[in-house]
Amino acid sequence: MTENFEVHNIDTAPEPSKLLLEAVKSKFGMVPNLFGVMANSPNLLKAYLSVAEIFSQGSFDATEQQIVLITASASNGCTYCVAAHSAIADMSGVKTEITNALRAGTKIADAKLEALRFLTQEIVETRGWPSEKAKADFFASGYAQEAFLEVVLGVALKTASNYMNHTTNTPLEAAFAKRAWAKPA
Repeated sequence: MTENFEVHNIDTAPEPSKLLLEAVKSKFGMVPNLFGVMANSPNLLKAYLSVAEIFSQGSFDATEQQIVLITASASNGCTYCVAAHSAIADMSGVKTEITNALRAGTKIADAKLEALRFLTQEIVETRGWPSEKAKADFFASGYAQEAFLEVVLGVALKTASNYMNHTTNTPLEAAFAKRAWAKPA
């Protein structure tokens, strides 16, 4: 038997998740289904929101953050997170050609951003054992050790949400449907 996970709203969420969902709604203007499912575990919701906030305050700009988050999600095959972060990238002013390359799993024209994409993909696909080339390209493009470790943080953040979405079948809401995604064959 498969357990169906409830997608909570502020009214239906367990008490410890209600304030967290109120903060999500205040920040995003809605409660995305990702957070509605996470609300079933107040600890997961709190941890995810905390790590997401920490990641957003790191050394990466909005484009670099989305490169890490979309690349990790695409590498993990997470249809929900690729769609959601593609829409967020659009709203954040990330160039469409960058987002489309990430969604297709192809190279980014900008060498520095490509080094970031390549390292992120390698960290996910090798389960934390990126090639020396990926590391060398990353550092040669001008990134520091702090940024390298922030890639690891972003991958950890997305791995938690990607796996949750895979195992709970989080439904994609209409707000992200225009950027729906399927893993290329």
